[in-house]
Amino acid sequence: MFKSVSILLFAACLTGQVMANENSETAKAAAPDPAALAQKLQACGACHGEKGDKPLLPEYPILAGQHADYLAAALRHYRDGRRNNVIMAAQVQALALTDSDIKALAEYFSKQPSPLATLHR
Repeated sequence: MFKSVSILLFAACLTGQVMANENSETAKAAAPDPAALAQKLQACGACHGEKGDKPLLPEYPILAGQHADYLAAALRHYRDGRRNNVIMAAQVQALALTDSDIKALAEYFSKQPSPLATLHR
């Protein structure tokens, strides 16, 4: 229950950020619905882990801590058919991701603590 409420609250915050950053008339039409966004976050979490840090399988990427612009570009490319992966293409189409959804999802996962590290030589 707490996880669902946390995701819903985070989705509501992201919706507010999207609306503040865009033209107010456009933002009202384009801003993701917090409940719908929470469901989309849960769908992503089914394979990549709730916070994007624990993928179901080793071949699934870690999303946590990745750059938001990279994640957003990847999702747009899956949606538009410029990037090919049967599972992701189907998932992005099934979720009917909008540009606002993509931005919110990318922001969420980019802000999560990541097990990834950069090796310095």
